[in-house]
Parts: sequence; C-alpha cells; structure tokens
Amino acid sequence: MSDERLRILKLVAEGKASPDEAEKLMEAVAKEEKPKGPAGTPKYLRVTVDSAKGDKVNVRVPLALVRAGMKLSALMPKEVSEHMEERGFDLAALSNLNSDELVEALRELEVHVDSADGDIVRVFCE
Repeated sequence: MSDERLRILKLVAEGKASPDEAEKLMEAVAKEEKPKGPAGTPKYLRVTVDSAKGDKVNVRVPLALVRAGMKLSALMPKEVSEHMEERGFDLAALSNLNSDELVEALRELEVHVDSADGDIVRVFCE
C-alpha cells in the first residue's frame, strides 16, 4: 500500500476525514499512481491540485513546449534580456541549457505536498 493511501487511512482513523472524503482522496491517488516498469522518455510535466474546498487543477505541459521556450529566450532582443536581468531573470542561462539534459533531469521529478488542511499537490513528469 502506498504512503499516500496509508496517510488517508490515518486521517479517517483520527477522525480528521470522513469515509466519503477518504474515498475521494483514494480515487485521486489511484489516478496519479504511475505504473511501475521501464521508464520511457517523459512527454509532459504534470501539475495536479485537489484542495480541501473542492477546487481542482490539472495541468499537463508538453515538454516540447519547455524546449521551445528555452530556444525562444535566445531570440529575445538585447533590451528585453537586460530588463529581465535587472529584475533577477537570466534568460541567457536558459539558452545555454541542454534541453535533453533538462528533460532527463525532470524524468525523476516528483513533488508531493499534503497540507494539514487537506490540500493535495502533485508535480511530476509522465
């Protein structure tokens, strides 16, 4: 049983979540669990949020768009780059990154946040 499922059961046992709430959380965890096996090249950066108040966010960004954005930054006019640098954004650093290395690094990315008030946030590649 996954850590997330155990945490949900613990919430029910402690009276912090009802069985109906636990069922919804279990369904959300089941949707997000990735099959175990050989990992292929990820194609998407995924962000999901299930708030305790019922708000849901499900964003899937193609990694090809990330690669294109890195290349696009190299085409910015010098004035734009200077203006961004003044505010702490170094666009030149993006154009120097190897997009394949970035995608490889993102392959293992997994962020799991379970807040005390019941919000669940997941960021991962698929």
